[in-house]
Amino acid sequence: MKDQLLLSLLVLALYSCSSAPTAPASDVDQENWIDLFNGQDLTNWDIKIAGYPLNENYNETFVVEDSMIRIQYDRYETFDDAFGHMYYKTPYSHYRLQFDYRFVGEQLAGGASWNVRNSGIMLHSQSATSNEFGQGFPVSVELQLLGGLNEGPRTTANVCTPGTAVVMADTVNYTHCISSSSQTYHGDQWVHVEAIVMGGDYMTFIVEGDTVLNFQKPQIGGGFISRERGGKDWDEFQIIKDKEKWIGEEGKILTEGYIALQAESHPIDFKNIKLLDLCGCMDEQATNYRSYYVKNKPESCVY
Repeated sequence: MKDQLLLSLLVLALYSCSSAPTAPASDVDQENWIDLFNGQDLTNWDIKIAGYPLNENYNETFVVEDSMIRIQYDRYETFDDAFGHMYYKTPYSHYRLQFDYRFVGEQLAGGASWNVRNSGIMLHSQSATSNEFGQGFPVSVELQLLGGLNEGPRTTANVCTPGTAVVMADTVNYTHCISSSSQTYHGDQWVHVEAIVMGGDYMTFIVEGDTVLNFQKPQIGGGFISRERGGKDWDEFQIIKDKEKWIGEEGKILTEGYIALQAESHPIDFKNIKLLDLCGCMDEQATNYRSYYVKNKPESCVY
């Protein structure tokens, strides 16, 4: 009897001396998606339109309506190269991004022919504040969105590379826009897209559940559109003060950056913009450990 009592006390002591309990399995596997758009206003987003000051929403280009972000041109007479981007406040490195988009109506007069049903989301982008006053596009990796024109295939979730380049088949590919294998989506239908972004390692684009494009090592590309044209290429997009810096950083791997919605002269709607941050505490003893993290952030651990 005495031996049984001692054994019971020993077991109790072992349990009481264990480390702090970790989160239940149901919690550590629960994906904590962040709503980048609150459905009501443009809180946490910065606007930069070429030729206008930071956060001047020229002609109400970016508006919220019916739980959507609408990029519209109702107050414009002509586009006049007013390329615009709206940047989420926080840069990310490893994450999954989901959103729905649809093109609507007709292109604004003055937009280029290649911008008909053409828009995008910029990934690993420079910040809104670092854009030159007249800069048309940020240095970034563009998840290009295209709508069908009822005249043959036109893929979406392509990659375009303003000031950047990507690696495909173990070779740096300087082609400005590389097509995906997606279907063509005609009309004003909603299309669901996901991007898996793994820092400077790789990106994967998914459309309606189908993986349509993979590439590796996003990096500074040397030229803005065409590497061969060098500095002249950068000047056309009015990146003047920093062009030598960008040219000098050719080959630098982009490991993180901002996410930005693009305004390129054709009206487009976005909704359900959500992000799953894959960077966090990977210590299983921490209360905020999550099983899906792929990049450790030890300073974020809570015990």
